[in-house]
Amino acid sequence: MDLNDLKNKVSNKTAVVYFENPSYLGFIETQVADIVKIAHDAGALVIVGADPTSLGVLEGPGNYGADYAVGDFQPLGLHLGFGGNQGGWIATRDEKEMIAEYPSLLYGITETTKDGEWGFGEVFYERTSYASREKGKDFVGTTTALYGIVAGVYMALTGPQGFKELGEGIMQRVEYAKQEIGKIDKVKIASPKAYTFKEFVVDFSDTRQSVELINKALLSYNIFGGKDISNEFPGFGQSALYCITEMHAKEDIDKLVAAFSEICSG
Repeated sequence: MDLNDLKNKVSNKTAVVYFENPSYLGFIETQVADIVKIAHDAGALVIVGADPTSLGVLEGPGNYGADYAVGDFQPLGLHLGFGGNQGGWIATRDEKEMIAEYPSLLYGITETTKDGEWGFGEVFYERTSYASREKGKDFVGTTTALYGIVAGVYMALTGPQGFKELGEGIMQRVEYAKQEIGKIDKVKIASPKAYTFKEFVVDFSDTRQSVELINKALLSYNIFGGKDISNEFPGFGQSALYCITEMHAKEDIDKLVAAFSEICSG
């Protein structure tokens, strides 16, 4: 992020500064503490959009001062489903004024009448529609709640060390893909020295072929091409956004590189 630009845009009328880490284009933001300070100095809150699978290798938003962290939990064990199978997560500091705004039922751990035993109970019940009727702030969708159970089981089975290995494995795959793609004549990786997580930008401008044509050619290799961002970010030229996750094996990456070599050499 351009910190000078941010300083010029925030004021005492700014409610929230939102940024994603990793970003939409996959870049990892390294100035997080500075962004938070600029926002807080202006009296604004900070919300960070985060990929949960990155948090085993990246600092948690709360650790660098963010007030809210949000994101999708589709990567936590949910399979793809034609745009479905999505659920969102939100986290804040454990402060009443923030918790009061949650549009969902909340549960906490509490002591029981028997020493050494703990139980689960609803938290801040008076803010729900069960207690406040039409003034309640909760909104419950059972399907997403079921996805939440899947995500919870995934996180419990993976554990802290598993999340670290997951994040490291993704970044290793991405760096390998960027390195091999960057060897192809006239194909470039945008900002090759930048650290990225999952997503990265491939620039085909020097091949004199459009992303649209390259994506059509990739279909003959049974490969879905990257997201065409040539209109969205014209400054990148004929570029596409590619994504590598823990689901991709080295053979998958090599197949993509070989396809690029054949398509872009013509």
